[in-house]
Amino acid sequence: MDNWFKSKWFVRALSLVFAVLLYVFVSVESNDTENTDLTFLPGSPSDTQTLNDVPVDIRMDDENYVVSGVPEHVTVTMEGSVGVLTPTVRQRNFDVFVDLEGLGEGEHRVELEHDITPDLSVDIEPPAIEVTIEERATAEFTVDVDFMNENDLPDGFEIGDYEVNPSSVSITSSRSVIDQIGIVKVYVNVANLDRPIEDREVPVNVYDNQGNELSVNIEPENVAVSLNVNNPSATVPLEVETTGELPDGFSLTSISANVDEVEIFATSELLGGIESIATEEIDLSEITESGIVDVPLALPEGVLAPEMETVEVTIELEETRTMDDIPIDVEALGNGQELSFIEPDEPEMGITAIGEQASMSEFDEEDIRLFINLEDVEAGEHTVPITIEGPEDITIDGEYEEATVEISDE
Repeated sequence: MDNWFKSKWFVRALSLVFAVLLYVFVSVESNDTENTDLTFLPGSPSDTQTLNDVPVDIRMDDENYVVSGVPEHVTVTMEGSVGVLTPTVRQRNFDVFVDLEGLGEGEHRVELEHDITPDLSVDIEPPAIEVTIEERATAEFTVDVDFMNENDLPDGFEIGDYEVNPSSVSITSSRSVIDQIGIVKVYVNVANLDRPIEDREVPVNVYDNQGNELSVNIEPENVAVSLNVNNPSATVPLEVETTGELPDGFSLTSISANVDEVEIFATSELLGGIESIATEEIDLSEITESGIVDVPLALPEGVLAPEMETVEVTIELEETRTMDDIPIDVEALGNGQELSFIEPDEPEMGITAIGEQASMSEFDEEDIRLFINLEDVEAGEHTVPITIEGPEDITIDGEYEEATVEISDE
């Protein structure tokens, strides 16, 4: 054996054998690896994913035709290797579509197609759909404006002039749908609006004559609305309203507000029916003195007077007061003469005083003097005037204008 290893031919032959064996081993491993990469073994990991909102593309001659019946989204279920399925679901780098190229007007049943990798098993629900292809038509329509919540405008405000820009839109759909269009409008919410709107962008809505919304292509899809809100006003007379009766002994001399007119704000329709504005009713039964009171305005619903929530009302009263048993003084009775009253039978009588309440509030019995003057009157029965003295601004009437007296000498 040692002699074999010493032979160079033996060593060369042995090396060749090892080289051949190594080549065969490497070739076999390489083939196994390639086969593993190209085919999925029955035991490799797989999964199923379902997407419910996959959009549907339409491939057709959209310059001349429009189609209806194509759903916006479909459900796509994919099954396959996790290594392929996961990035496909995550990236969504695929399309689901209907190919209508070459189809003319009319109804057609078409299958939903996709360009998802063939490494996955794909199921689309629904797999096929009924579509209607129609001639494409375009028409111009004027845009109307519907103001929402006008009842919620602030009191006194109303919609003024408004402008829509552009005032018309171009609508494209099938000829049959275009013929159904009855209303093209935008909605503007004016609740609590107290200032103008400048170029508010709002979407255009299209309806048939029954109010059903139509799905059409609108150009432009939005328009700009500008509008003014008005707060009309008018100046009208002010009236002071009262209720009830003054307490006994009082009468109304005058009652007036510190203004004759009031500026009010309301819609034009309301203002047209208002000829005057009144105060809240003043209850005279609670008034016992002259003075100034603040009284709110009795504004109709929807009418405002922001500069004048209340007015000052001046009330002037006249008071009538009766006093009994006011003494009657006697002047210039002669020496040695005696006096007795016949009528009145006592030297006193009642009086009635009338004057402004302010003056009467300070008036009392001490401010009155009643007397008769008997200067140069001889003995006997005489009728003499009763003189009344009192404040100049108070009118005093006596129970008697004259007194009948008996004068006798002692």
